Amino acid sequence: MGSAIPDLPILADDDSMLTRKFGRELANYFSGSPLNRLSFLRPNYKFLRAAFAHPNATFLLLDNSSPLAKDPANLAYVTRDVVVPLTGEEPFEASEEEQVKKFNSTVTRPTVLFLGIHEKQPGFQYQEYKGSPYFAVDVTPKGTVADKAKSVIDAVKATGVSFIDGRRLMSLNAPEAAIYGEARILLDWNSRNSFCGGCGQPTTSINAGWKRVCPPADLAVLGEDGTPMARADCATRHGVSNLCFPRTDPTVIMAIVSADGGRLLLGRNKRFPPQWYSTLAGFLEPGESIEEAVRRETWEESGVTVGRVVIHSSQPWPYPANLMIGAIGQAAPGGESIDLGHDEELADAKWYPLDEVREAITNGVSGLGDPPPPGYKEGGLRLPPQIAIANQLIQAVLNDYLGMTSSKI
Repeated sequence: MGSAIPDLPILADDDSMLTRKFGRELANYFSGSPLNRLSFLRPNYKFLRAAFAHPNATFLLLDNSSPLAKDPANLAYVTRDVVVPLTGEEPFEASEEEQVKKFNSTVTRPTVLFLGIHEKQPGFQYQEYKGSPYFAVDVTPKGTVADKAKSVIDAVKATGVSFIDGRRLMSLNAPEAAIYGEARILLDWNSRNSFCGGCGQPTTSINAGWKRVCPPADLAVLGEDGTPMARADCATRHGVSNLCFPRTDPTVIMAIVSADGGRLLLGRNKRFPPQWYSTLAGFLEPGESIEEAVRRETWEESGVTVGRVVIHSSQPWPYPANLMIGAIGQAAPGGESIDLGHDEELADAKWYPLDEVREAITNGVSGLGDPPPPGYKEGGLRLPPQIAIANQLIQAVLNDYLGMTSSKI
């Protein structure tokens, strides 16, 4: 039996003109973080030192992207004294300039991420900003700190908590799913970019894990006079380079309704179990608008031609670093014929009457690897759970989002 499906994030009530016109904003799973990221303070090492040293500082540990947790629904956090044997007393003691000057590619520096402050948990204050600081620490045993990392892992396991598999973790409560998602994406990015995308030389992490730089010299390579030898020039050292900052890969995911508004297009990926269908999706390509990507991906995967497209909501997706941009589109009259011969990504695609989709939302929702829920009739349509943006797009269609069943798109 699969884990219980978590609730979605709950946003504060909002009586703005936009809400009155378009309805309440939807926060999808992995969004709705309780933390204020204070992104403008990441280069401020005085702030980082104060936040790390504060007794209210909270630390999330990740081992190979797997977070420390009490159980599948709740993360487990540790205090500063637990991480100091790995990170050192003051991992933010040196400024960015000093870190670059002292760079030594043979010495492993554990990645310490600043995630933000929890403003509903008072205690720490820096200027006018108040709240408990949250950090994430990579305790994956590697390099010159492997033994220290193993000691930290053993110490926390001895308290009765454990690291839970982070490859497709979808069971955490909503606020902590957002915290974990932020940490996972950043640690994954740092791990994947230990070498410069501009010149191929080793890089170092700065600004509490939110930037990587390609130092001009390396203490691991000394000249005859004992000073670090200059490395080859690199374009990332001149101006602002997108290779130095975390990336997010946008993906479009779309619920496509028929021209008459009475049916929904769903596809079954080759790795899906029988009867398990979802909305279509694909990567946004360079030089392409969201609406164009919806039309292109729908046609390539299913052969269906899409006319009008509207954006519904979005979902951060930390596997590894995507932003799912949810849209609803309507097939063009005469463009509803299904042809799987273009892309061949899907095993099947079908137009489902909305009544059948409504039945599946009621009795056929489950996780991808989970069995059908009670009430499911064998052979019926199965759909993704509410924590997937695909489910929310399907529900929007069923709830007559923007009057689609009246062909108002």
